[in-house]
Amino acid sequence: MKLKSTVLLAALAVILPLAAQAQNVAIVNGKPVPKARVTTLLQQANRSGQPVTPEMESRARDEVVLREIFAQAAEKAGIPASADFKAQLELLRQTVLIRELFADYQKKHQPSEADAKAEYEKIKAASSGTEYHARHILVETEDEAKKLIEQLKGGASFEELAKKNSKDPGSAENGGDLDFAKPETYVPEFGQALAALKKGEYTQTPVKTQFGWHIIKLEDTREAKFPAFEEVKPQIMQRLAQASLQKYQEDLKNAAKTDYKFSAGE
Repeated sequence: MKLKSTVLLAALAVILPLAAQAQNVAIVNGKPVPKARVTTLLQQANRSGQPVTPEMESRARDEVVLREIFAQAAEKAGIPASADFKAQLELLRQTVLIRELFADYQKKHQPSEADAKAEYEKIKAASSGTEYHARHILVETEDEAKKLIEQLKGGASFEELAKKNSKDPGSAENGGDLDFAKPETYVPEFGQALAALKKGEYTQTPVKTQFGWHIIKLEDTREAKFPAFEEVKPQIMQRLAQASLQKYQEDLKNAAKTDYKFSAGE
């Protein structure tokens, strides 16, 4: 029995240091560097969208050991006792606290699929309707626009006149093509004139907006297309989660008792 006890103790003497090593990345000047620090660094990288690769894990191990070496040097130099260090440490403490508070809130308040579907239907309803495929020619004066309209009446090509005369750099090269859009996406005067046209027609009198004078042509119309729920579900879930977090932040701000007056931009 005594022999067995001696062997057991000897085995434990070997196993325990190995077990301790398994929990640490290294020992720096007699102080262990826990593997948990590596895990935390990798989690932070993963949160920011970086994939955790073997190369990243290796860099993270190097990082935590270097940090320990430099931190020990800072301790030895008396840095922790300085007022500047203490002020920065408090700001850092608050940053981590706030980040974890918001992460915890979002984890516990994930939007449901029913919420996402309701939001989807609301957006879809607002986006439904008729889209108009328009072309236009933009010039600086009403007289210029009237002369171009006379040329169109004489059989001139709308696209060619747009290429030669339009001051709109975004569409002139494409013959004034503005693609499909809903009238309300344009300035009111332009949108109203466009919606009043029939397919193939152009405005018989120049349309004035803040950009100048327009001749507008309606090429075609179609019902607005909208993606299926599953295609946009991730974006909607993210949008709802962000809105919920912003409301939570605003509620905390409004509930706080303070004599501070926030700026108008807050």
